[in-house]
Amino acid sequence: VLTLNTKITEVGEKILASNGKEVNFASALKSCEEAGGTLATPMNEAENNAILGIVKQYNRYAYLGIKENETLGQFSYMNGIPVNYTKWHQYEPNGKGREKCVEMYTDGSWNDKNCNLYRLTVCEF
Repeated sequence: VLTLNTKITEVGEKILASNGKEVNFASALKSCEEAGGTLATPMNEAENNAILGIVKQYNRYAYLGIKENETLGQFSYMNGIPVNYTKWHQYEPNGKGREKCVEMYTDGSWNDKNCNLYRLTVCEF
C-alpha cells in the first residue's frame, strides 16, 4: 500500500490515480474505463490542482477527460456535457477542430492537442 501513496490522490468526492504510463487518448480512456473510472476531469480549481500534483510528480503532460465537440472551439466532458470550468493556457484553445483532445501542462494550464500523441494517463474514480 505504501508504494501507492504518491500515486493515488483524493480530492472532494473523487479519487485520482495514475499508472505512470504514457499512451494516446483512446488508450488512456480505455485503461481508465477498464479500471472502473474515466480520464481525470477537473471540475474546479481544487481538482485541477490535485491532477497537477500527479502531472508534476511524473513531470509529464497528461490528457484530461475533455474533448472538442462538433462545434469548433466548444469543449465537453466525456459524457457530452459542456465544460463549465476551464484553465486554458494563454492563447488556447487554438486547434479549431484539428486538436480535439485536451492536455494539462506541468503548470496546470490546459492546451488543446492532437489525440494520437503519448501523454500521461491519470484516471478518476
